[in-house]
Amino acid sequence: QLYRDARECLTLLSQRLGSQKFFFGDSPASLDAFVFSRLAPLLKAKLPNGKLQQHLKSLQNLCNYCSSILSLYFPWDGGEPPSSTPRATGAEGSEGEEDPHKGRKQLLSVLVGLLAMLGYAFLSGIVSIQRGGAGPGARQPIALEEEEEEE
Repeated sequence: QLYRDARECLTLLSQRLGSQKFFFGDSPASLDAFVFSRLAPLLKAKLPNGKLQQHLKSLQNLCNYCSSILSLYFPWDGGEPPSSTPRATGAEGSEGEEDPHKGRKQLLSVLVGLLAMLGYAFLSGIVSIQRGGAGPGARQPIALEEEEEEE
């Protein structure tokens, strides 16, 4: 039943895509990212049972869809990660040139995180600030020097 439903889903996706490049025209949308994230592993991975993979390969427009997204957004050949491209093999200082404000951004993100945690602590009641009042039950700390002066 599961394979039958999956085959039907693939067939419906193929019909919906038709001859378009992406599901909603000439530019990708979030649906394209979602569908590609499910189809690409099914198309490219070696599976012990290839029934569903064979059905996907028989739907030529979905295969072309995956291939075009792979070539458009993942241009390196054969799964080599982009870190092995000539851009990353330059001098050690190239990382600093990539983002000159990296340290500032890191510090800012740490400060934002700290403020968020403190805000949560105050709002949830984990930490509270009490002001000393002059009311009948209020305790006010007296410094040791002041105490001696009073006597």
